[in-house]
Amino acid sequence: MEIIHLRDEFIKLGQALKLAGLAESGLDAKEMIQEGLVKVNGEVETRRGRKLYPGDTVSYDGSDF
Repeated sequence: MEIIHLRDEFIKLGQALKLAGLAESGLDAKEMIQEGLVKVNGEVETRRGRKLYPGDTVSYDGSDF
């Protein structure tokens, strides 16, 4: 599991996927999310702009970060 430390109050899901190295671009992140491949706190999330706060867990392809 990779841990991302936030500098601000939150980070958007698409940005987090790029920061974690799971998506090379915003378009890649958008496609991953829209295809239902990303979960936030155990539930499928389809909004790229979903705000993530400290303590939220994101899963992609069986890996948490």
